[in-house]
Amino acid sequence: MSGNHERALDALSRRGRLRALEPAHGIDFTSNDYLGLAQSQELAQAVEAAIARGVPVGAGGSRLLRGNHPEHELLEQEAARFFGGETALYFGGGFVANTALLATLPSRGDLIVYDELIHASAHDGMRLSKAEAKAARHNDAQSFDDAISAWRAAGGMGQAWITIESLYSMDGDRAPIAALAEIADRHDAMLLIDEAHATGVFGPDGRGLAAGLEGRANVITLHTCGKALGAMGALVIGPRTVRDFLVNRGRAFIYATAPSPLMAAAVRAALAICRDDPQRRQKLHDLIAFAERALTSKTRFQASGSQIQPLVIGSDAAAVALATAMRRRGYDIRAIRPPTVPEGTARLRLTITLNVTEEEISRLIDDIAAAQAETAA
Repeated sequence: MSGNHERALDALSRRGRLRALEPAHGIDFTSNDYLGLAQSQELAQAVEAAIARGVPVGAGGSRLLRGNHPEHELLEQEAARFFGGETALYFGGGFVANTALLATLPSRGDLIVYDELIHASAHDGMRLSKAEAKAARHNDAQSFDDAISAWRAAGGMGQAWITIESLYSMDGDRAPIAALAEIADRHDAMLLIDEAHATGVFGPDGRGLAAGLEGRANVITLHTCGKALGAMGALVIGPRTVRDFLVNRGRAFIYATAPSPLMAAAVRAALAICRDDPQRRQKLHDLIAFAERALTSKTRFQASGSQIQPLVIGSDAAAVALATAMRRRGYDIRAIRPPTVPEGTARLRLTITLNVTEEEISRLIDDIAAAQAETAA
């Protein structure tokens, strides 16, 4: 077994795709801490206050045993109100929540139609599901419609499921949510929307790009808490039947130790900041606009329209070389390679957060242009 593992690692190394853990250093252009909350005084004070009132660090067990703490339930009540859904369920992380949704809810005889660029967690969930799964072309609403129509014409009798990201994590582009909601209504399908990278950044009060759909009987949303919200975990928002079914059948929920009650307190504070401090979100959007103007005027790269700016290089080696050059200049920016992105589209994934300034963004983009010239020479 170990020999097979060593050969697999050697193969990755020869292809330039061997991963290794690196500490965070340099100016932050790689994290998902979009609102700068992860190290904020506001969240630190919320955790300190929770400790002072006796909230424990650990839950001590799964939610169905002794791990169900009042902080979890307070968060779920407040999150349901904040996002506009009937209920909320708090998971330990976005990956496990997304996997649990698709592994648990679709049944044998159902069809899952998913965007071809959807998160790896969704793929893991679909592999565990008994439902049939079919890819649709990226952000092509007609492709989703055609897949469901063809399945019905071939005798498909179960529930159709449409699963997407509202804002794609490696391209920074938005899904055609309104068109997909219409398709879901017409086909009596469920619409599962992963709001991981939109939560806190877009929509009224930072409620995401699908905010207008929350509360519908055929819509389920997933809001991760470790990105713009600066904490940890994920919230599934949807009908009460969905919540109850996950509590009873979702193995990743039933058998996992509950999230830290302190993290639940931190998420509650983050939601309050999103609601009460719109200036923070506006400042981020101003930085995004500034970065996009600089990027399009000084480089060949196109702006994405979001805080995620993919600088598609092409080859793995060229992307790694450019990322290395940038890190030497003092920026924390990483190369993203297949299989995370399609072959031939290795890239630098540049994120704009409130952890940087306009001056740092301007200097970064100047240095990208200079580093490209150096690596091409």
